[in-house]
Amino acid sequence: MTESKPVRVRFAPSPTGKLHVGGARTAIYNWAFARATGGTFILRIEDTDPTRSTEENTQVILNAMKWLGLDWDEGPEVGGECGPYFQTQRFDTYADALERLKERGMVYPCFCTKDELDAKRAKAEAEEGGYAGYDRTCRDIDPAEAARRIEAGEPHVWRLKVPLEHGPIEFDDAVYGHMSFPADVMDDMIVVRTDGTPTYNFAVVCDDANMGITHVIRGDDHLSNTPRQILIYEALGYDVPTFAHLSMILGSDGHKLSKRHGAASVEEFRDNGFLPDTMVNFLALLGWSLDGETTIIDRETLCAKFSLDRITKKDAIFDQTKLEWMNGQYIQRMGADEWVAASRPWLVQAGASEADIDARPEWYAKLYPLVSERLQRLDEVPAKLAYMFWGANVAELDEKSVKKVLLKEGARADEALANCRAILADESRAWEAAGLEAACRELGDSMDMKLKFVLQPLRVAVCGNMVSPPLFESIELMPREDVLARIDQVTEQVFGA
Repeated sequence: MTESKPVRVRFAPSPTGKLHVGGARTAIYNWAFARATGGTFILRIEDTDPTRSTEENTQVILNAMKWLGLDWDEGPEVGGECGPYFQTQRFDTYADALERLKERGMVYPCFCTKDELDAKRAKAEAEEGGYAGYDRTCRDIDPAEAARRIEAGEPHVWRLKVPLEHGPIEFDDAVYGHMSFPADVMDDMIVVRTDGTPTYNFAVVCDDANMGITHVIRGDDHLSNTPRQILIYEALGYDVPTFAHLSMILGSDGHKLSKRHGAASVEEFRDNGFLPDTMVNFLALLGWSLDGETTIIDRETLCAKFSLDRITKKDAIFDQTKLEWMNGQYIQRMGADEWVAASRPWLVQAGASEADIDARPEWYAKLYPLVSERLQRLDEVPAKLAYMFWGANVAELDEKSVKKVLLKEGARADEALANCRAILADESRAWEAAGLEAACRELGDSMDMKLKFVLQPLRVAVCGNMVSPPLFESIELMPREDVLARIDQVTEQVFGA
């Protein structure tokens, strides 16, 4: 193993779609481990699937990584001494590795056709109780004969010559502990296909070895690949890295997290109003803990304290409710200016203009305390703050609020609204929340009414419904004429006066 070497880890996604949260967690663990150990975090793109790997998908991956704030030390757009960092640009290294295996006598050409192999598999499954893998038909072909057949252009693959006397394949997984796999069930796997392209396991080992990877941190769906990859490391004569396999992320129903559970990609969570700091914190805790108690962990602490020995073998449950709560905590802590920047697309959706946000950043910053404790996701901004952008009109008057507040029998809502309007129309009174609220509250005594019957009609008239952020703090941020115009509009619309 490679404990004494400077840590070098990698995240190696395939650009075949969006970055799934499971992949994002793997990236976070690699990144945090590199930061905690003073090591190097490498991003490598495994783009050898020609039908699904696209430049567009690569950019989706890179954008997701950037949004999460997972900066890589080597990789696309950054470079590094071990590049290139796209598998499709590394075929010469795979060819070199094949030559090394040939020189070490660790591979042989196999001329068996697909039809022959399929027939053997079918026969074994029908008569012998199951398929035990390739039967090594070509393993002992005379090298001279093999060379003649290759020279003649006969199609062939290259197979790894697994030592027949090899004992159990053993390694100490940083998460699962000591692992042992019997070597006698490992067939002579293909390392290079007929068309000259490397198989997945061969390419991964070549890349990890050539890039000096010391720790392979990845999902436990790769656990079955590990003994095969160790055989390739040994055949090449390279050090075997330390492996750390991560348990699955499950939905609340106990099944593997997927689209049926809701959002499943980083991009979707971003578009649903989650913050990058929230996602890094939340995903880090899906299988790792700082001390078993702390829930809010900033990325600086994560990068200082992350360790492989705190990763659990237990499958993690993706708790959407906890994620939304955590996002609310981060919103409360982020500050007004950062909130305005992060909320910009949703403020525009609420009715703001890009130009106005640029022209009046201080006004938009004053919206933050109105909603900071009322938001769990930024995509809730339009529903919470649309009324601030209606101008002189009440764009949406909630029907339920009209019936329950303005038309409630005996509530005297029209009187309350008229008296509140008079206070708000008094230009000798400062347009300031505390004074306006105090004056309106006094109406309760003078009108012999419960306070809620005084203020709720005003809230509905100004905000369109009976549930909104703080009323008078909102009024202070609006032009006096707009507020009065809304009251007049509602009064005419509801009371016909």
